Order: sequence, then C-alpha cells, then structure tokens
Amino acid sequence: MSQPTEITVSLPGQRRVDALIRGHVVHTDQPTDNGGANSAPSPFELFLASIGTCAGIFVQGFCAARSIPTENIRIVEKPQYNEAGVLTGVDLSVQVPGDFPEKYRDALVRVIEQCSVKKAIAAQPVFTVHTDRSA
Repeated sequence: MSQPTEITVSLPGQRRVDALIRGHVVHTDQPTDNGGANSAPSPFELFLASIGTCAGIFVQGFCAARSIPTENIRIVEKPQYNEAGVLTGVDLSVQVPGDFPEKYRDALVRVIEQCSVKKAIAAQPVFTVHTDRSA
C-alpha cells in the first residue's frame, strides 16, 4: 500500500480547510450549525468515511479475486457516541444481495478486519504537534 509521506493542509477561508494529498485536494467545511457553509463534508465525517471506504476496498478486492459482482453490495456504517458526543464504536453492516455465496459471508467479515484504517486506529498512534516558521 502506498502511504503518503506528507499531507499539506491549507485554510482557504471561513470554516473551510483543504488537504493536498498526492496531487488531490480534499475539501472540508463545517455544517451551517457550526459556522460553516456546509459546502463539503467535515473533517470528522471524512474520518468516518475513511473507515467505511477502507472496508469497501477490502470487500471489493475479496470479491474481485472470486469474480463476485459488487454492484449490489453496500456497507452501512453507524457510528456510536457516548453522552459527551465522543465516538465509542463503529458498526459496519455489509449488505449483500440474496445470490451472494453463503460460503463467503463470514469471510467478508474477516477481510474487513484487515482494513488499514481500522488497524491504524487500533494501534493508537501518537500525535506530535508543534509550530514551525514558514519558508
């Protein structure tokens, strides 16, 4: 898996924040109730989406290796929060069509366990924050 060595974040105005990753710009904004224009997902929503889309990549790869069609497979992600609004869990429901091979249903769950984003969260990475002068 190719891993970015640097992501550059810019602040284009109001509550918008953009990230430049491998030549791609990822736009974020806050919902209107948090002072934004709701022009893009919030950073936290992108974090949550990264979990579900990572699971999707693993499901897609699993199915491709077995020539199983994926157009009718959906992953429904439901975040769970405590009273303080802190994320405490994520439920991923893989919805498969009726003709999905029964022998692979449990294997789909196991393949999602290999999701890189899930593994990164479980590893509890250490965050270091500091300031530097611009060049």
